[in-house]
Amino acid sequence: MSSFKFILSGGGTGGHIYPAIAIANELKAQFPDCEILFVGAKDKMEMQKVPQAGYPIKGLWIAGLQRKLTLQNLMFPVKVIDSLIKSRRIIKAFKPDVVIGTGGFASGPLLRAAAVMNIPIVVQEQNSFPGITNKILSKRASVICVAYDNLERFFPKNKIKLTGNPVREDLLS
Repeated sequence: MSSFKFILSGGGTGGHIYPAIAIANELKAQFPDCEILFVGAKDKMEMQKVPQAGYPIKGLWIAGLQRKLTLQNLMFPVKVIDSLIKSRRIIKAFKPDVVIGTGGFASGPLLRAAAVMNIPIVVQEQNSFPGITNKILSKRASVICVAYDNLERFFPKNKIKLTGNPVREDLLS
């Protein structure tokens, strides 16, 4: 049997990156032969933190929306389209069994592309108040892993699994 393949995405902040790394580490512990690829936002901290944790990463040209009208916001639709196209290419080349997103704008195009390609997606929400990316992605998710009770006001109840927050082993030791 061939090994499982997982793509993980989440970034922009440590609050999205470190849970993704913790999930990757646990997947490696459970499935030692699995292949893991990360996808993040170019020029964001995941491009350093993920390789330092020992995983390959590919970057997308994506950034979050600013809360006011800026030139960056005018580029947002172009960045989304570019990131969706690149995400589709990454998925076709890597052929993951599952795509996991931990939130942040970097995970949006990747998980959306995976859902359109009928690849199961898992959303992991670390917060008691979900971010907009995870709320949007939840509609297409197979499973939504949450750290807190009472998130059915944001997510479909039948998809929610109370799993708690992933924690890196080095923090526990």
